[in-house]
Amino acid sequence: MTRKPQIAALLAATALVAGCNKESHTIVAGGDPTDEASNTANAPVALPPTIASSKIYRCADNKVIYVDWLSDNKSANIRTERTGSLTQVTAAEAGKPMTAAGGYELSGSPDAGSVKIAIPGHPSQSCKA
Repeated sequence: MTRKPQIAALLAATALVAGCNKESHTIVAGGDPTDEASNTANAPVALPPTIASSKIYRCADNKVIYVDWLSDNKSANIRTERTGSLTQVTAAEAGKPMTAAGGYELSGSPDAGSVKIAIPGHPSQSCKA
């Protein structure tokens, strides 16, 4: 009884090895790989902004909002729960209100004691750090 599983395993392994093709394969996708390497090496690389400051704000309706201000001064991450998913708001230039789809808006700076925040389902309101 104990030899049947061993024989079955041996037969399966033999079938797998017999199915292998010993020819070498070279797969080339696209054009000349040296051209692609030189183009990639000269491409500008922009790293994402880092978190410059993280603050917790309490709004006029007693809601708590978590904001991570990013180092580019044109974007921030907003969360409505400490471990919740984040929404990134962005502005065209520094100092302008940051917005995101769905009704998110953030006005202010990380140095200010209060900011204006709008999230879906809530009107824009003043929130204090």
